[in-house]
Amino acid sequence: MKIAEIRKLSTNDLTTESTKLREEIAELKRRLHTGEVQNVRVIRNKRKDLARMLTVLSEQLAKETV
Repeated sequence: MKIAEIRKLSTNDLTTESTKLREEIAELKRRLHTGEVQNVRVIRNKRKDLARMLTVLSEQLAKETV
């Protein structure tokens, strides 16, 4: 996801999407260890997307509390 797309999401949407991404990353890691997934780049990209989402989420929460 692009950062512009992430910034358009609401706080609730960001929390649900981040939860989904964490589950996907855990599943991909499990599949990597069993040998089903060969492309490690997919996991790396998902982790970067999660970091972007968490950054925007923390920015939005900081704005709401002020």
